[in-house]
Amino acid sequence: MTPEELATLTLLRKARDMIDRDYAQPLDVPTIAAKAFMSPAHFSRKFRAAYGETPYSYLMTRRIERAAALLRAGVSVTDACMAVGATSLGSFSTRFTEIMGESPSSYKSRDHSVIEAMPPCFARVTTRPRRDAQPRSAGNTSSVSSAGKPSRIQEASERTGP
Repeated sequence: MTPEELATLTLLRKARDMIDRDYAQPLDVPTIAAKAFMSPAHFSRKFRAAYGETPYSYLMTRRIERAAALLRAGVSVTDACMAVGATSLGSFSTRFTEIMGESPSSYKSRDHSVIEAMPPCFARVTTRPRRDAQPRSAGNTSSVSSAGKPSRIQEASERTGP
C-alpha cells in the first residue's frame, strides 16, 4: 500500500467516525467529504471502494440502527425518527422498512426479550442492520430476509431457545 493510499484511508476513517459520532446532525455528502478534504464525487467513490456502500447509505444505516435501539427501549416512532436526525417520518419509515424488513411500529411492538437477555456485544452484532444483495419489498414484514434466510434475530432466538 502506497503512502497516498494509506493517507486516503485515514481520511476516510475520520469521515466514517464523524458519521458514527454525529449521525443525528444534519449531515450530507458534501459536509462529510469536506472532513476528508475531497470533492463529494471523489469522496463517494473512495468511500464506496473502501467500505462497500455509499456515504449516504452508511449514514442512513447508522441512523436506522440507532432508531431500532430506541424503539426497543420504548420510544415512540416519531421521537425515534427525530432523535436520529431524520426530517421526514415517511422517508424514515420507508428506509427503516427497507433495511430492517418491517415497519418501525411493528418492530417496536415485537417482543425483544431475547435481545435483552444477550450480552451487549452479541446484541449489537445481532441487531445491526444489514443490506441484503436483493432489496426487501415494502410489504415484507416477516423476519425472513428476501434471500429466504432467517434474520439474525430469529437465528439468535432459535439458538437461545424460549
